[in-house]
Amino acid sequence: MVHAERRDPLEEPPGILDEAEQQVESVQPIPALAGKRERQGVSEEVSFGALLRAYRQAADLTIEELSHASGVSVRAIGDMERGVSRGPQRRTVAALAEVLRLPSEDHDALIASARAGRPRHGPSTAGICELPRGTGDFTGRGRELELLRRLAEQAGTGEGAVVATISGTAGIGKTALAVHAARHLTGLFPDGRFYVDLRGMDSVPPTPGAVLSRLLKALGVAEQRIPNDEEERAGLYRALLGDRRCLVVLDNAADETQIRPLLPAAGPGMTIITSRRSLAGLEGVRQIPLEQLSGQEAAGLLRAIVGEERTEIDPDSVAELARLCGHLPLAVRIAGNRLQSRPGWTISQLAGRLENEERRLEALAVGDLAVAAAFTLSYQQLSGTARFGFRRLALAAAPDFGIPLAAVLTQVDLFEAEDALEELVELGLLTSPYAGRYVFHDLVRLYARAQLEQEEPIEDQQQARRRMENWLLEVALVAGRWFQPAYGAPPPEWRSLVTLDNRQEAGDWLRAEDTAWLEALRSAARRGEHATVVEVAGSMYWFSDMWIQWGHWREVFELSSGAAHAMDDRLREAVHLNLLSWALSACEGRMKEGEATALRALELAREVGDIREQARALNYAGSAILNDSASLERASLERALEYTRRAADLLLQAGDLDSYPQAMESFITVLRRAGRVEEALEHSLALVATLRDPAYGGSPAIVSHVLGGALDQLGAAYLALERWEEAADAYQQALPELRARPIALDLGRTQHGLGTALRRLGRVEEARQALAEALRLLEESNETEEAAEVVKELKEIAGPGAAAGH
Repeated sequence: MVHAERRDPLEEPPGILDEAEQQVESVQPIPALAGKRERQGVSEEVSFGALLRAYRQAADLTIEELSHASGVSVRAIGDMERGVSRGPQRRTVAALAEVLRLPSEDHDALIASARAGRPRHGPSTAGICELPRGTGDFTGRGRELELLRRLAEQAGTGEGAVVATISGTAGIGKTALAVHAARHLTGLFPDGRFYVDLRGMDSVPPTPGAVLSRLLKALGVAEQRIPNDEEERAGLYRALLGDRRCLVVLDNAADETQIRPLLPAAGPGMTIITSRRSLAGLEGVRQIPLEQLSGQEAAGLLRAIVGEERTEIDPDSVAELARLCGHLPLAVRIAGNRLQSRPGWTISQLAGRLENEERRLEALAVGDLAVAAAFTLSYQQLSGTARFGFRRLALAAAPDFGIPLAAVLTQVDLFEAEDALEELVELGLLTSPYAGRYVFHDLVRLYARAQLEQEEPIEDQQQARRRMENWLLEVALVAGRWFQPAYGAPPPEWRSLVTLDNRQEAGDWLRAEDTAWLEALRSAARRGEHATVVEVAGSMYWFSDMWIQWGHWREVFELSSGAAHAMDDRLREAVHLNLLSWALSACEGRMKEGEATALRALELAREVGDIREQARALNYAGSAILNDSASLERASLERALEYTRRAADLLLQAGDLDSYPQAMESFITVLRRAGRVEEALEHSLALVATLRDPAYGGSPAIVSHVLGGALDQLGAAYLALERWEEAADAYQQALPELRARPIALDLGRTQHGLGTALRRLGRVEEARQALAEALRLLEESNETEEAAEVVKELKEIAGPGAAAGH
């Protein structure tokens, strides 16, 4: 039995192959094989597989033993002996021959047989399937390049060939990435790099058989030796790649059907496929979906094209021009090329031209490059429903949308709408960041809008927009009312494309579709649909408390108070001015405007004699002063005390048992802020007792919530008086009541008070937990100042001196 030191034949130093072919051994030829060669015409007619098997058996070696000694895999040796691999590389043959210790005649016969089965590159193959010219200004894609490099290093280490797919929308830079990677991976693929454009966007892309013919020629197979049958061509192609370290780039694939026959089964090579489709149906491939460049990368690409000298003059315009190009590599390249061809233009001048959305796509064209043309190739591939949906989705105001909105615009059911959306994702015209949501790239949206204007009458567009906006406002109204105690769940007969079976679903929908329903509200206001605007905005009264940080409540209530004014309905105007006062002070910190707006509401409520709305106006005016921590002078506090006291008195007079406790909470807060803590404590105890009295009345849900607020006020009073145990008890009683209608800011402040009281009691671990929860809730509410106080307390707990009373 023969054993040799195991080594990788690919790691042999230069020159060893030639030496192996010239080496002469002293061992005599195997008689049986020598006779066979004489009878059949020596090595040209004896297959490499048959020779290898005979020599291995004569050496009394199993395939496993030959593999172990030579470093050639068991599978590779088996493929050679079965004739699957007819012409292995010289390094492989030399390694096998050395282990088999063949006489010189047999050694030469084995080498010759391998050479005969191995197609060679001749002069006729030069230029076939060569990589296209790369760009010297390639920028970004560091993560993707690193992934491709790691995959290339894995090639040849396992049983299967490495295959990676690069997918994404038109102009995203798929080909540029694949070619750039191929050029930089040259050292890992010494047996060749090949490129084929599969023309996947053509009306009739090339067949797999035609592509295989080109690849086989590039691999050195003479045309007359290429099989006519496509399956046989694929088999020959796989056999040739079985032991070659080749890199093949298959660019612009049409679909999985075109690609499957082109994939190697095994071997040390790598195949990179690019396509606008995801090609998710392919098995055993690594998918690399491409997104647009980051702002920094897009600006870097623009600088690389235009030159640092020119871009340094106006660096801010570089970033703006990249943004207007949607950070899409093709658009950035076109913009850069336009600037190169117009040396008199400044970057800001071209950015100014692109500011106009109506002309942006037209401006993003130079020579034979055009963003719109790239999108058109994908658009033409769509089915009728997907094409119709693509155009109609340009009417959506939000950058992202769900399946129900698409169904409304296209007037199909949810299943058909989802199929159309997934087809758009498959062709790179939409992305789907997570299940059920879809996003346009900025430039793709402009293209969809252009197609809509070209292909559909203006009347159809207007009807589709109105249908979408009516649906959005209807669902927004129902969702908002979920949070109002007087309404709650939708009526049983209500039907829609969305389900709103609970508050969670209602809130999720309002947040997910906020841009869409807000734009629909604006449109209704522009059309003079005042009653609808007032009704929808009014339904948000309770929900707005739970989403203070949204950032658009001022606009919502400006629209609704303006609509009520246009209707000459002074009571409704007072109601919505009060909501606007809340939004100005609580959401935007515009305290003086908040107070003035509430006082305008007070005047209107007095004119119509509505006591409840007068009281609410006074309470909102007082709250605006309280929220103005920068100017809480004595005069302001006195004014706030007067506002809130009068509000409570009026509400009690009107018998408004739901609103009265809220006014009292405001009054108690002002007392405490004015330093009248004992009075605040007295009123807090009285309010808690009143709310806990079964005879009090009022809406149970509202009374429960305001009881939580009253207990919070009680805790704050005890805290100010340093009565730690009673403060902690009051806060702990407040939390369950507040959680029934959770508002992050209210819960965060209560947890903060509880954590402080527990810390003073020396209950450090409980204090840490309460403060950590307070920090989370306050950060969620964007209450940065109080969150900073909590952070400070947590640090003090963690440091020395955190004992009770410190």
